[in-house]
Amino acid sequence: MTPEQAKDDTYIQKRIAKELRVDEQEFKFRWRKRSIDARKKAIKINSFFEVIGKNDAFDENPSFKPQPVDPSKQIAIIGAGPAGLFAALQAIELGWKPIIFERGKDVRARRRDLAALNKEGIVNPESNYCFGEGGAGTYSDGKLYTRSKKRGDVHKALEWFVDFGATRDILVDAHPHIGTNVLPKIIVAMRERIRECGGEVHFESKVTQFLSESGRITGLEINNSEIKNFDHVIVATGHSARDIFQLFRDKNWELKAKPFALGVRIEHTQELINKIQYHGRQSDDFLPPASYSLVTQVEGRGVYSFCMCPGGIVAPCATEPGEVVTNGWSPSKRNNPTSNSGIVVEIHPEDFENPEDPFACLDFQKSVEKACWEAGGKTQKVPAQRMVDFVDGKKSESLPNSSYQPGLVSVDLNEVLPDLVARRLRKAFEDFGRKLNGYLTNEAVLHAPESRTSSPVQIPRGENLQHPDVAGLYPCAEGAGYAGGIISAAIDGMKCVKAIVSEDAD
Repeated sequence: MTPEQAKDDTYIQKRIAKELRVDEQEFKFRWRKRSIDARKKAIKINSFFEVIGKNDAFDENPSFKPQPVDPSKQIAIIGAGPAGLFAALQAIELGWKPIIFERGKDVRARRRDLAALNKEGIVNPESNYCFGEGGAGTYSDGKLYTRSKKRGDVHKALEWFVDFGATRDILVDAHPHIGTNVLPKIIVAMRERIRECGGEVHFESKVTQFLSESGRITGLEINNSEIKNFDHVIVATGHSARDIFQLFRDKNWELKAKPFALGVRIEHTQELINKIQYHGRQSDDFLPPASYSLVTQVEGRGVYSFCMCPGGIVAPCATEPGEVVTNGWSPSKRNNPTSNSGIVVEIHPEDFENPEDPFACLDFQKSVEKACWEAGGKTQKVPAQRMVDFVDGKKSESLPNSSYQPGLVSVDLNEVLPDLVARRLRKAFEDFGRKLNGYLTNEAVLHAPESRTSSPVQIPRGENLQHPDVAGLYPCAEGAGYAGGIISAAIDGMKCVKAIVSEDAD
């Protein structure tokens, strides 16, 4: 259908009646799946519908089905991000008691620390865009698209989001999105339900030590003092909990360096991206703000767009003083005047002198974030450059307006970013300019660095999902290297709980 037809229920009713050869008064419909095909100037909406008799009812029963929890069957969950929350919900569905320990604050208290970071450049290492209730996704967009179809029940995870307040559109759209302004309410609803069902959620409760005996987990130390005894622990701490990696290293538990990606976050006007993607047409009541997905190969490495945010904001995402990190997010309506996306280069352990060092990629990540902090004047201002100036190796005399609140400092990013990153980015931008006419423009601005794309360290696990050196310990989701977004993290959390219940049954 055309975008206009896809918004016209009367047209859709007549079209379905014609397709099915039935009277249009004899049925009702609702959307099943929807995607935009903008490859040609005549933009189409690929449309799938669920159709039932006029006197029938659509299934509106909640997907989440809690069971009475057994207090003697406890699972400790470190981290209240999507993996931790969905692990807790899965435990309740299976009758186990989840106990979540979150180093950061609840979503309401967390907002004050984000305001201090944006307005004053103050980094709270325990409460920021990465740490706190809901994890990195809560205040960094809420994209729910995943390619991890074989890892678990994606549809069930999406249905649980609907159960807790998301609109049904996330079950329909090809690239579902909740939005940073809406997601916190959903996270709070999940937390309250976990507590109502007999689970526990503890904030400002940082795990400072793992306790084990004879190769099996026995408990956790919280905030350097409080001891909790557990036989099953899920480690769902996200890609930025570097202290957790250090705890593993101190205990000589196996870790591995893991490939990740690093680059810049680029911001264009949303009007330009709409014009490019919609063949001159602007976003309107019938088409959402346009997005893009770009990938190329440069010198044997992938360079690609990451976490593209239409109508979004570039945000400061440092987790410690002395570093600068960027990310992006969009509100639910995606109605800001600019779009942004990470453009990142694959980084491999083999790029470094000692690829067997588990911290090889992590140390590189930290060095780039520190260099960008220094280049920005040792504040949360980011080193920045116009796009064409970067390709030409020329420091920008001025910078466009940016959504990044702490501010920009004009530098030549070729002198700040490592050469293996900068030279690949230059060539990639030229290629992207050929693929999307108008994309390579000096009106676009690069913010450096985009460095928290995924964990640079992997915490290994075996077929039973337990760490090979310590039974009962379940490395989980992004921080362990087994997920890459909200939904893939959520389903990995669910998967770890099922493994625990299965082991207990054996």
